[in-house]
Amino acid sequence: MLRVFDPRAQLTPVQSAKSLQSNKDSRILWAKDDFLLTTGFDSMRTREVRLWDSRKLSSSVSSLSLGTSSGMLVPLFDDDTGLLLLAGIGDTAVDCFEVSAAEPFLTQVSHCLTDASTRGTAMVPKLALDVISCEVVRVLQLTDSCIVPISYQVPRKSSGQEFHDDLYPDTVGTTPAMSAEEWWKGGNKQVDKVSLHPDKRPKPAAKPTPVKKELPRGESKEDQPHGCSTSSSPLSTPSSTAAPSRSPSSTSGLSSGFLPSPSQSVKAIQSMLGPTSKFRHIQGAVMHRDKHITNIRNLNLTTPGECDGFCVNRQRVAVPLAIAGGQIAVFERSGPGRQPDTALPTIQNSVNVADLSWDPFDTHRLAVAGDDAKIRMWQVPEGGLKETLTEPKLVLQGHTEKIYSIKFHPLASGVLVSSSYDLTVRLWNLESGEQVKILTGHQDQVFGMAWSPDGKLLATVCKDGKVRIYDPRKSTAPVQEGPGPEGHRGARVVWVCDGKYLLVSGFDSRSERVLYLFSADSLSSGPVANAALNVSPSTLIPFYDPDTSVVILTGKGDTRVYIYELVPEDPYFIECSSFNSPEPHKGLAFLPKTECNVRDVEIAVGLMLTKTTIEPVAFRVPRVKKEFFQDDMYPDTAVWWEPALTASAWLSGSNGQHKKLGLKPKDMTPVSEAPKEAPVRKYLPSSVYLEEKTDEQKKEELLSAMVAKLGNMDDPLPQESFEGVDDEEWDD
Repeated sequence: MLRVFDPRAQLTPVQSAKSLQSNKDSRILWAKDDFLLTTGFDSMRTREVRLWDSRKLSSSVSSLSLGTSSGMLVPLFDDDTGLLLLAGIGDTAVDCFEVSAAEPFLTQVSHCLTDASTRGTAMVPKLALDVISCEVVRVLQLTDSCIVPISYQVPRKSSGQEFHDDLYPDTVGTTPAMSAEEWWKGGNKQVDKVSLHPDKRPKPAAKPTPVKKELPRGESKEDQPHGCSTSSSPLSTPSSTAAPSRSPSSTSGLSSGFLPSPSQSVKAIQSMLGPTSKFRHIQGAVMHRDKHITNIRNLNLTTPGECDGFCVNRQRVAVPLAIAGGQIAVFERSGPGRQPDTALPTIQNSVNVADLSWDPFDTHRLAVAGDDAKIRMWQVPEGGLKETLTEPKLVLQGHTEKIYSIKFHPLASGVLVSSSYDLTVRLWNLESGEQVKILTGHQDQVFGMAWSPDGKLLATVCKDGKVRIYDPRKSTAPVQEGPGPEGHRGARVVWVCDGKYLLVSGFDSRSERVLYLFSADSLSSGPVANAALNVSPSTLIPFYDPDTSVVILTGKGDTRVYIYELVPEDPYFIECSSFNSPEPHKGLAFLPKTECNVRDVEIAVGLMLTKTTIEPVAFRVPRVKKEFFQDDMYPDTAVWWEPALTASAWLSGSNGQHKKLGLKPKDMTPVSEAPKEAPVRKYLPSSVYLEEKTDEQKKEELLSAMVAKLGNMDDPLPQESFEGVDDEEWDD
């Protein structure tokens, strides 16, 4: 409904009319001459713009369709020029129309293409425009990483030289016409108008002169903000594109009179752009098809949100199937290729699968949590499944309701933790098959759990909006508690930066996916940093590599894989290049570091689950000297597939740590020990070009060039080598 109110006269609308045919987001503003303008969606979900006469709302006087898109149209109107600008959220274009009080009412003026998607727009006040350059409108476009000014200018011959009165009528000033009390009493004064002529503008009140600060070396007052591009849209053309962004490495604005050294330039650029990551150009690539497992049938594509979708280890992959009885297929990584069309041997759980996980210390043992509140331990025979398994080796019972998720201990063999709808988190000793601890304190669904790198603490993130840390061997209550994500769609947690921080991926109150970083020593203080990503229904599942401090995140059903380097100081999140899969994937799980090909500078290798395939994906960092071992990329890695202690030892209070393993092949030399190459001068010194030559030297160079082109004068001519004609031949 479209309603018009007179709030000082009555609380009910003075006019109302049926306007938009969709209940999606819409916007409204007053245009010139008592006209109202609305943007929204029609019954076919097509974006439309409608112009209404506020004196007669029975029907719109004009309408315009702008295609099908999910992004809401944000209208901006300039009353002085009658220009209407429309920017769709998520679009890469801004449309400009002229609004008039007679037919055709809405006339398109320009279509400006932008470099990045729009997240929001705002119009700059008229007093801030460059009127000498005939700038009539300026819009600020908010993108994911910067704010881009878009300028609309009218081309004039004398642009930049004089003020054009016909383009700039007096505009509304900044001094209020009356107070709120006067307006409530019935006052209707209008704001005084001011001239935009540079010589007639109102002068601002004098302010105390600020103390002049010395600019850092390598900067000047003329330097513009870096990292954003400026779009200029002449109104005389139907469309225009954003101008390329100014290079951050430009030295034209340097205050010093000499060219800085390379080291100075690098420092100056880093100070402007902030810290960069050596992984910023990381590249994800799907490996060759001969390593794919294809023709997988009946995949379960609706696993619970707390489940990663499937699980992998060095030897095999376990995938839930959409077949009655909670069946799980197990594929051997040593046997890629097309799977047979016939039925495969499976693991039959008899109930729906809630979560599953391989034992990190036993590549044959698979833990499966079911809807019946039981955890079943299965033993896959050597060489893989040859026949269907129906009897588990061990069944763990204790939970009273459906289980959310399960996690193995990272150091102790035979220790498992589980969370359930009964709001408890329970520890199990697989050596004895018994429940050993019940952790309490959760008021709602437990979204995720994570063991600390040293195996001492357990972190949880809960739907009740709390992040908690437990010391399960000492207390069943949390030792720390702090505010978590505001959204209730789901969340995950992982320990990062040597266990000093917790990374939580979740949702904010607007259902936008956000990454939160908490200090593990002070959860109650809230997150120390956060990074907003996008709006999507699936929870981001993080994989953290402790060797590089790189976190790789994606959600089930996504096509984009986000990559960040995490640092324990501001700015905490350093964004790297992302990887896009050709089609939505159903999960991404990672293999041990030993699966990485260090000769290709692979820092992570994962398996991507699609509708019918399992495809390996390698994440590589481009390096110049790939013949050397990149020891700055590959510190000694933990042998996390070997236990550091037993379940009974850990439960009795003992602690341990993993052994370390070097990844350098014997035939490779570390890049830190590579021979230093002498720098090659690419250009002659400037003295060669600036050296003044005499006239005689110039003549000599010119003659030498001509002789070189024509040849030496002492050389015989080509025709001298031709044979002549005998006199007798002339007689013939």
